[in-house]
Amino acid sequence: MVPALAATRSCILVGDFVSLRIFSRLQKTVSYHKSLPAFNKIGHETGTLTLTSFGLKSATETTSGNEKNKLQQGVSTIEFPKSKAKKVGGSREKLVGPKKSPDIQAAPFAAESFSELGLPPLLVDRLEKEGFKVPTDVQAAAIPTILRDRDVVIQSYTGSGKTLAYLLPILSGVGPLKKDSSTGDESKNKTGIEAVIVAPSRELGMQIVREVEKLLGPADKKLVQQLVGGANKSRQEDALKKNKPDIVVGTPGRIAEMSTAGKLHTHGCRYLVLDEVDELLAFNFREDMHRILEHVGRRSGAGPNRSLSRQPERQTIMVSATVPVSVIRAARSWANDPLLVQAKSVAPLENLSPSGTVNFPGTASNSNSSSNSDKLSAVQSLPPNLQHYYFVTRIQHKIDALRRCVHALDAKCVIAFMNHTKQLKDAVYKLEARGMKAAELHGDLSKLARSTILKKFKNGEVRVLLTSELSARGLDVPECDLVVNLELPTDSVHYAHRAGRTGRLGRKGTVVSICEDPEVFVVKKLQKQLGILIQGCEFTEGKLVTEEEKMLKA
Repeated sequence: MVPALAATRSCILVGDFVSLRIFSRLQKTVSYHKSLPAFNKIGHETGTLTLTSFGLKSATETTSGNEKNKLQQGVSTIEFPKSKAKKVGGSREKLVGPKKSPDIQAAPFAAESFSELGLPPLLVDRLEKEGFKVPTDVQAAAIPTILRDRDVVIQSYTGSGKTLAYLLPILSGVGPLKKDSSTGDESKNKTGIEAVIVAPSRELGMQIVREVEKLLGPADKKLVQQLVGGANKSRQEDALKKNKPDIVVGTPGRIAEMSTAGKLHTHGCRYLVLDEVDELLAFNFREDMHRILEHVGRRSGAGPNRSLSRQPERQTIMVSATVPVSVIRAARSWANDPLLVQAKSVAPLENLSPSGTVNFPGTASNSNSSSNSDKLSAVQSLPPNLQHYYFVTRIQHKIDALRRCVHALDAKCVIAFMNHTKQLKDAVYKLEARGMKAAELHGDLSKLARSTILKKFKNGEVRVLLTSELSARGLDVPECDLVVNLELPTDSVHYAHRAGRTGRLGRKGTVVSICEDPEVFVVKKLQKQLGILIQGCEFTEGKLVTEEEKMLKA
């Protein structure tokens, strides 16, 4: 009995000792984690880290629900398993260790020339030949920041020059206009495709290609290749083999398709640009964006047994006129310590609350719904030099009202929006029957037909371009002086993007919504949400007269 009792006591003592050791280790682990800084990172499986989870009082509400609810609330539905998320957004973070506060140097916000921004002389000369002499505010902020190899989210209103804001830094390090191109030894250092630019629509992709070709010049324009859907895939594959481009611009579906087929090799890519990133977060792009984020700037052979220091580091640039909650989350997941670049402002994205406002140190963040965030984003995307009007008429008189509006404002370059593609052809027919040159633009047209129509519109051969929501993003016609809503947009965000087709690059523009009497309350609602004045008007004696002016005359 005595030996048995002694053995039992020994087991109890050992058990207590082991339990104390485990409890001690747990205490050390908890103490260690408490000492770590609170990073505002998004975990797709474990949930959002909030201030509450670190024992603080103030916290930001998180969004929950299924994919359908997320889409309605403006939340990205592109989610990755934990293992893949590390591959997409965390490779560089592993190399540098614990996150440090970013070193943000003051950008020359009041630059009077592109040479002040650190661009190479050859590129500055090409810009001057193309008529670009003074950078816009967002260009002056973005170009030096990108040249310092920082991941960025560029946010500015539609038509403020965001495309050049990221193209110029890329061309400073890629192609014949880069800083070391004078050595004449470019082919030796070339490693393949060095920049991938993703756009949500064919029109925007083609517009970006034209901008790059314009800067490269006729002799080098083959160094950029478009990979947009709707075009002949075999010809695009042949062009990739023959021209060996430095830059590819395309839509998610075509880029992912050619990458999967082994025709597009982007693992050594240095730049990944996501233009109109808020649109790229849509559910229909989910699988294609997954493929792109995994393969652009990520070496296929990199694995757990390979040194991460040898893995190429891509620079991620995200661009949008709006920064809703979904864009903030995507940037924190896909980029490395991204900076938010706005006109005359460069700040860490961590300072941006889900409402779209910048939180400065020492201030508490208030919880806001994603719908409020979207409204604020819509306001941010509106060009500043716009006049907004609405005109009430019957549905059968809308086309005649459009004609009278164009003549009253003496508009030379007009984009008119309708909600349904089927109605465009009838509207064009009625306008041309009244002697006004018009054309339709929609997604059912071939690539060649769309290019031809846009060329005629920009050359002045077509005065009124009737289109669906397709052209609300990506259609860049600086000469456009009037936007007409023949049918009202579905919400304030769509209104803002339609309105952004005019008043570009500091020009003045006019937006007129032609509606029926029962739709006036929708106009008033848009006015309230956007915080703008939308005046009622009439077209009298060939002039636009506001309701206020009419009352004064009476």
